[in-house]
Amino acid sequence: MLANILLQIQETSNIAVQTVAQTEKTMNVIELAIKGGWIMIVLAILSIVAVYIFVDRYIALNKATKEDKGFINNIKAFIHKGDLEGARALTKNNNTPIGRMIDKGLVRIGRPLNDINQAVENVGKLEVARLENGVSLVGTIAGLGPSLGFLGTVTGMVKAFFDMASAGNNIDIQILSAGIYEAMITTVGGLIVGIICNFLYSILVSKINKIVFLLEARTMEFMDLLHEPA
Repeated sequence: MLANILLQIQETSNIAVQTVAQTEKTMNVIELAIKGGWIMIVLAILSIVAVYIFVDRYIALNKATKEDKGFINNIKAFIHKGDLEGARALTKNNNTPIGRMIDKGLVRIGRPLNDINQAVENVGKLEVARLENGVSLVGTIAGLGPSLGFLGTVTGMVKAFFDMASAGNNIDIQILSAGIYEAMITTVGGLIVGIICNFLYSILVSKINKIVFLLEARTMEFMDLLHEPA
């Protein structure tokens, strides 16, 4: 009796070990990705490009949002003293979009205020365009990922039906597995890439909007400063 119980326990343990091994094999991400075919390679390349652009733009945007709290006040002090060269020296040392924008306004002092305002706004637009460089590509990849996944689904099913038709009466599930794997895995891969890239794109857009607001606020402060009586 005891021997039978021990035998059953041993058999149960062996089944559990086999189940765990099969589960680990099933959940091997690399093997699954390989079964997805060439579309998974394209998705991997696109995801690497998106992450690279995100890191590069995120660092640049963080630098652009950092500013000296007393920068405008110092500019105001120089202008009130009539020391435009000192004010420009301060903007040159402030290597930020705000500094370059204010410097363009200082160069135009003496011209009509509308001209100064237009010049400052133009520099602001150029700075924003420079910071946005590559961001739209992340958004494009976010939309392209699911589309490529769907393409993989279609090609995988075509492959599965072709193999089924070629097998004739000798249809076996292993014959269909390659096409089905490609169909399902590319769908999952495309959705993952799309979701992640869409999230990264939203972060970058949010930071850009913050910078646009900051540049507009500093432009208004500078123009208000020029409107003050001498």
